[in-house]
Amino acid sequence: MTTTTTTVTTTRRAATDGGVSGEMRRRNRSKRPVWEGKPSVAGQTAKGISLVFYLAIIIVPVYTVTLTSFSTQGAINRAGGLVIFPDGLTLNAYHLIISGGVVVRALVISVLVTVIGTLFSLVVTILAAYGLSRTNSLGHRVILLTLLVSTFFTGGIIPLFLVVSFLHGYDAYWSLILPSAISVFNVIIMRAFFSNTAAEVIESGRIDGAGEWRLLTRIVLPMSKAVTAVIALFYAVSYWNSWFNILLFMPADSVKWPLQMVMYNYVTQGESVGNTSIGNIGSALSKTAPLSLQMAIVVLTIVPILIAFPFVSKHFSKGVLLGAVKG
Repeated sequence: MTTTTTTVTTTRRAATDGGVSGEMRRRNRSKRPVWEGKPSVAGQTAKGISLVFYLAIIIVPVYTVTLTSFSTQGAINRAGGLVIFPDGLTLNAYHLIISGGVVVRALVISVLVTVIGTLFSLVVTILAAYGLSRTNSLGHRVILLTLLVSTFFTGGIIPLFLVVSFLHGYDAYWSLILPSAISVFNVIIMRAFFSNTAAEVIESGRIDGAGEWRLLTRIVLPMSKAVTAVIALFYAVSYWNSWFNILLFMPADSVKWPLQMVMYNYVTQGESVGNTSIGNIGSALSKTAPLSLQMAIVVLTIVPILIAFPFVSKHFSKGVLLGAVKG
């Protein structure tokens, strides 16, 4: 009898404790933030639809432009413009671009300007950000304030053109790099990251006798691969898509035009590609649709960035958030 009573009491106590624990768990779940709660079916469905929608906004134009670049004039006429469904594919547009020489030369110039400009801008940005991140560096507050002010007030286009021309930069390749070599936004991101990068490790390096250059190259930069990759991507995209500096500092019909200026003149004004033009259709262009040729040049412009982006995309969110939140 005593055993039975003890068992019943234990069972009741366990049930009571279980009820209290269940109630506490329900209260804890109710206190959780919304983003920590279990997503509902409707919410998951809405997210999926939104992702598909935004993915379509990105992919469909690229797909249409690429397919049109491989299409014949008949396929373009039947589609009434840009081609959506494959019909009469051909490589005539790309063959004409390669054989013409103008686009190939412009593509090489764009690649060189992008690579050299990105490396130069990245080196200067890293040095500036590291110097400004050291609180004991000479005049770092004044320099930082000057950089911030420059984001709101600029000298304007005419003074910029006069300075570059005075330095013999007109019709020179360096005028496509130096006037836009530094982005204050990128410097601030890297400075915020460097300011919070393992201060104890840097201090231990100083105790071991390491100088600032060794600290930067051996400790800070290896720990900053994410933000460095993101900043490099920002600069590369900026140089690759740069058009205004070309218009400002390169004369008309210059053989030094990068790909963006060649594309702009051909797509908008029907300028020549090689020894032929839309206004004077030769034997090569008679086999190639003008719209197909235009889209082929557009494809050549966007493909390098599409190829480079996946290699740094994994660092994108981490680099930007660390540079922004830690600062």
